[in-house]
Amino acid sequence: MKDSTTNIELEKAKSHIIIEIIEYLPNAVVSKTIIKKITGNITATSFDAGEELEEKLLPFDTYIQIIDGAASLNMNKKDFNLAKGEGIIIPAHTRHHFSAKEQFKMISTVIKSGYEDL
Repeated sequence: MKDSTTNIELEKAKSHIIIEIIEYLPNAVVSKTIIKKITGNITATSFDAGEELEEKLLPFDTYIQIIDGAASLNMNKKDFNLAKGEGIIIPAHTRHHFSAKEQFKMISTVIKSGYEDL
């Protein structure tokens, strides 16, 4: 699996078509940063069919929205099948991983503020 990440933010004050900001690459998972700040980030990611990411555990809530295709998400050993247009919140400190039975693209939003009071 090839993993490609671009950390350059999208141009501000310019419209874009969200599904076109990231392409599929054969045998790869590709990520592009939309916004990256100390308080959180928004990232677009594409998965070629058959690709997956290793299990993660993040200290922050993460909102996932599928913008093309369909994704398989395993969260705390429970499977979720997400279709285009669907979203899900992955709670902080929850083990999860994605796999692609078919190509898919997603937007992930991580909000890092608000945890100071916990």
